[in-house]
Amino acid sequence: MPKGIEIRDAHFPGRAPIDAYGNGGFRFADMSHRGSLLCLPSGIHGWEFEEGQPLTSEALARVLEEAADIEVLLVGTGRELRPLPQQLKSALKARGIASDPMSTGAAVRTYNVMLSESRAVAAALIAV
Repeated sequence: MPKGIEIRDAHFPGRAPIDAYGNGGFRFADMSHRGSLLCLPSGIHGWEFEEGQPLTSEALARVLEEAADIEVLLVGTGRELRPLPQQLKSALKARGIASDPMSTGAAVRTYNVMLSESRAVAAALIAV
């Protein structure tokens, strides 16, 4: 019989606006999460990604898996805007997803507006 704390993948099974960000994490749906997030049609998922790591198709594999339900992917690239690599932009475009990189703060604000408009939006938010 296992002992101790069971660590599970962080997942909120719904769509919710992001209430706050900073100090290395986010607040949403009366919860807080330390680290980066993927906000997808299937819910809000913890994302093992840190500012400065290369953005690749592998890093966003879960986004690509849910591509049928996503029209726009907002990528919060951290404190500053970082352009997306061409290979990643091409992989997203091939699945019908428009990508828009911006600072994490701008991505949070844009995501909340698009979510309130019931748009088919997803966000990859790097913790700041």
